[in-house]
Amino acid sequence: MVKPTRVTNRIRALRDEHGDMTQGQLADALGVTRQTVNAIEQGKYSPSLEVAFQIARVFGVGLDDVFQYPDGA
Repeated sequence: MVKPTRVTNRIRALRDEHGDMTQGQLADALGVTRQTVNAIEQGKYSPSLEVAFQIARVFGVGLDDVFQYPDGA
């Protein structure tokens, strides 16, 4: 059983802000599967550091604008 991550993200909101980008379109830009994007969005999977940077780059924002980690963790 995979333990969900405590890292939260704004990927869904960022996709909406960027012309209703689909998970598939983001996946293509990252070189991963749509299922991987879905798992990251749902907090079921933490991306590698490289993929995290790529996600931020696709949206033209910093990592902190995409991913958050709760205080006191």
